[in-house]
Amino acid sequence: QVQVVESGGGLVQAGGSLRLSCIATGLTFDAYSMGWFRQAPGKEREGVGCISQYGSITHYPDSVKGRFTISRDNAKNTMYLQMNSLKPENTAMYYCAASPLRFTCTLAQGRYDHWGQGTQVTVSS
Repeated sequence: QVQVVESGGGLVQAGGSLRLSCIATGLTFDAYSMGWFRQAPGKEREGVGCISQYGSITHYPDSVKGRFTISRDNAKNTMYLQMNSLKPENTAMYYCAASPLRFTCTLAQGRYDHWGQGTQVTVSS
């Protein structure tokens, strides 16, 4: 059974940093590209970034480019999201997901098969 579990969320002041972790079990981790998504209250879920199977390719939306960094450790079945210079508008539930897409990655949510339950990030002003 595939399980995807996020951790590391919390309350942080504007300008601060957080690192989220995502561990995926029950699948061959390095056969999956991975993605981070977020959903703020009253808004649609959106992509925050993605990473290919071996970490050679990443994609970010303009809204987080230069502030957020995705990495992965295939030996630990774990992906990370380092978030710097956080803003109040980054407050959201952050989700991790796994996609069977190989050799690249995508922010298209429909390409992801397995999702976690989310971890809350709150940025105070």
